[in-house]
Amino acid sequence: MSETEISDASDLKRLPIPRGPVNLARQALLRVANLGLTAAYGAYRLHPAIWRFTAKHYHPGLEPFAKLNAWMICQQASLDVPAYQDYLARTGFTFKWWDLEAYTPTSKDDFVRRYSEEHRCWDGRIERIGTVVDESSGSSGTPYNWMRSKKELDTVHKNVAGYVTMLFDHKDLFCINAFSMGAWATGTNTGLAMAKVAMVKNTGPDLEKILDTMAHFGPGHTYLISAYPPFLKHLVDRMDAEPGVWDDFRLAGFVGGEAMTEGLRDYLEKRFIRVYSGYGASDLTIGMAGESDLSVVIRRALAHDLDFRADVLGPEESRIPMVFQYNPLETYLETTADGELVATINSASVMSPRLRYNIGDEATLIDFPRMVELTRAHPELAAACSRAFADNGMKLPFVLLFGRADSTISYMGANIYPLDIENGLYRDNPQAPLIESFRIELREADNHEQRPALHIQMREETPEMSGADRRDLAQTIQRGVLGHLASVSRDFAQSMKEDPTTAELHIEIHDFATGPFAEATTKIKNVYVQKS
Repeated sequence: MSETEISDASDLKRLPIPRGPVNLARQALLRVANLGLTAAYGAYRLHPAIWRFTAKHYHPGLEPFAKLNAWMICQQASLDVPAYQDYLARTGFTFKWWDLEAYTPTSKDDFVRRYSEEHRCWDGRIERIGTVVDESSGSSGTPYNWMRSKKELDTVHKNVAGYVTMLFDHKDLFCINAFSMGAWATGTNTGLAMAKVAMVKNTGPDLEKILDTMAHFGPGHTYLISAYPPFLKHLVDRMDAEPGVWDDFRLAGFVGGEAMTEGLRDYLEKRFIRVYSGYGASDLTIGMAGESDLSVVIRRALAHDLDFRADVLGPEESRIPMVFQYNPLETYLETTADGELVATINSASVMSPRLRYNIGDEATLIDFPRMVELTRAHPELAAACSRAFADNGMKLPFVLLFGRADSTISYMGANIYPLDIENGLYRDNPQAPLIESFRIELREADNHEQRPALHIQMREETPEMSGADRRDLAQTIQRGVLGHLASVSRDFAQSMKEDPTTAELHIEIHDFATGPFAEATTKIKNVYVQKS
């Protein structure tokens, strides 16, 4: 049976990996090279200080080397991973020396669904001892299982530890891990990674347990709380309910799993000295990119300086992406013609290699020198960036992440994004601590025109609200959301000028777990778009 005659993934059980002289020689060369590169990468993970040194001295001249490594991983997988060998045969692959783009990108639908876990591993074998199985959150549909070997997990933990010590440079770190535990990847691995550089307690998302822990150990530590962004808001609201009790505690935040607005960051930093986001995915790796002082300054400028945003993203772009820095030597990133992010993990220790994997996120990549050049045209911003860079000093390239396209609604020629709604919710709103979550949908009005409707779920402990209270809150939210949308989207602002009905944003206030929030859900992440 030839490679091109394979008719079903089950045929892989009968498919021998080619072992001709050319393939054997190529395999031997690639194995030696990949093992050498993996060992070299392992050297800078031996201690967080070495990791920090590497991040501070990264040079764009290493980019071709990172791309070469990605090519070597893909080429070795084309010989040694049965599923990938079959996948390339089906997609008309032709071998080309040093050409990474020749390898067909993979994805969850085209690759992961089609092949079994064994066939997606090196030589079709699972390393069972020490392998941990994570489960994706299911935010993109059916939950998936993702295997990580002992070596792979050790790499992930060391990378996260190096990043954390660079951002939160304190000797007395006490990490309270408030991510959900169990089969979800981030919760378990965050605790294990933090334990390399800090004292750790894995509380999960339990407000009272976190506060009891802090009260027991007292204010003599720097408490690093890791959680989803909305949970940190709940924690701040809970602390604010006890004036003076928590004022002497030093808090820092590390969030992930979903984007965080600058409005929410400002809200959290009433209590927290700093809050950073990390970027990762269960189907790729954890902690593949992260914020820094510099990236936060750049993101704030993108939100408020329309000229700078136009320079970086183009004059038509109104969205505010998350801004992260990443290490191409670890994770080589590309973007497709449609702007979707494609990642290759540059390590032979990954048991089930991620090979030009399209995760479905929209992003823009900018290297460090280019970003410096863009900021120099704005002197005040350039000065602020210089001050921020002095704190962390990472010279790593940037990934500007917009998120998934299916989290938007289009209205009056403008796209409305969950991040913009969230920013508007916190805008001049004294009732913000009472808000649990929100969803947005497009509704068809009696005149057959569509209008956006925003559903607001109140916190469970919110006192009973009168009709007048609900109307006042709805008006405050409407003003805040419309004001923010008009300030960040030229299209939306122009529509409001041209057609006053654009401002007809309908607000519905719901008690906790009622209306569209009544259905039982086991999802960890918030759902922002209400399906009509």
